[in-house]
Amino acid sequence: MISSNDFRTGTTIELDGQVWRVVEFLHVKPGKGSAFVRTKLKSVRNGNVVEKTFRAGESVQQAILEKSNLQHTYVESGDYVFMDMTSFEETRLSSDQIGRGSKYLKEGMEVNVIFYKDKVLEVELPISITLKVIETDPGVKGDTASGGTKPAILETGAQVMVPLFISVGEMIKVDTRNDSYLGREN
Repeated sequence: MISSNDFRTGTTIELDGQVWRVVEFLHVKPGKGSAFVRTKLKSVRNGNVVEKTFRAGESVQQAILEKSNLQHTYVESGDYVFMDMTSFEETRLSSDQIGRGSKYLKEGMEVNVIFYKDKVLEVELPISITLKVIETDPGVKGDTASGGTKPAILETGAQVMVPLFISVGEMIKVDTRNDSYLGREN
């Protein structure tokens, strides 16, 4: 159990059978009445954000999460197979468990898998990854960085918008949080 007075950004709690992460918190002590804690909570499972107010000192169940560093080894019949690099145990996850990040997974990539009570809550990909462009419209002489963008398909099948001067075969950096182009890889 954790007191609402001990909330900090990033603290995880269990509320109504779901795991929530504290995004913002504010201790309020009005002139009249008792103090309270106003929070913004983000669901770890689906990303929904809600605002909730707790009485000061109210006890809430703390969610202790386990983080494992796993390496993606291969895909078999729709399941992504990961290996724990210390115990060499395999873990199979479906694309639903991985979420929208599954489009960036390639063999050999290491990810952090968050478990709560032996159930997978989320898969954390690296913030930026380098991938090869396998399909895009050809660049035309005169295309500049300040011009427009065009769609490009990467080696993992993900589609991102890239500047007009990017061509097939180039290695680019992509932000996995918002699917944006970060730059060329040298």
